[in-house]
Amino acid sequence: MNCIIVDDEPLAQNLLEDFVNKIPFLNLKAKCKSAFEAVEALQENKIDLIFLDIHMPDISGIEFIKNTENLPLIIFTTAYSHYAIEGFEHNAVDYLLKPISFARFTKSVNRAYEIYKLKNKIVSVGSDNNFLFVRADYKLVKINFDDILYVESLKDYVKFITTEKNILTLSRIKIMEEKLPSDKFIRIHRSYIISIDKIDSVNKSIVQIGKKNIPVSDSYRDNLMKFIDLK
Repeated sequence: MNCIIVDDEPLAQNLLEDFVNKIPFLNLKAKCKSAFEAVEALQENKIDLIFLDIHMPDISGIEFIKNTENLPLIIFTTAYSHYAIEGFEHNAVDYLLKPISFARFTKSVNRAYEIYKLKNKIVSVGSDNNFLFVRADYKLVKINFDDILYVESLKDYVKFITTEKNILTLSRIKIMEEKLPSDKFIRIHRSYIISIDKIDSVNKSIVQIGKKNIPVSDSYRDNLMKFIDLK
């Protein structure tokens, strides 16, 4: 798991770095003194986990997650226990109260690792690569690419809308974007990936698939139009 540390205290940074280096499945990509540096690190690296201090100058850890999209897993680190409830309200994996012991740190990152493995337990199979498995309802469910109408992001979950049923799995839309074949699916919004073959009509701001009108955001519109022209 690629991780970053976001904390304005050098001693706290160094302690967490030492702990991270002792965990085989963690790979530290950056140490950040502020939320601004954290944004840069997220843009430059594929990050799976953030150790995030809540009480920081300029922008707090809570404000940072409120204003940042597609965040990885979060473990809060702080010296202030009264932030705990608010931290968990934002779906943090855990809350580490300073001073942090290595035993407590290990328990927290193991929990994050289990969630990470669950979110990434998506496997494409078959020589023609025409389906995948996702974990849903405590089992692996097969989804044929040809059956998918569109994929919708629902916070920490992704919903597959297919011709037969809807399937909800714990994951993120960015992961699905990487797993689905790019010649059959295209992202048109921060919350939607669509099957090109299932499009009924397109205009500048809406794709219609069956009775569903799916918004096209400005940042994805040009790519969609180029893709359709190529088809």
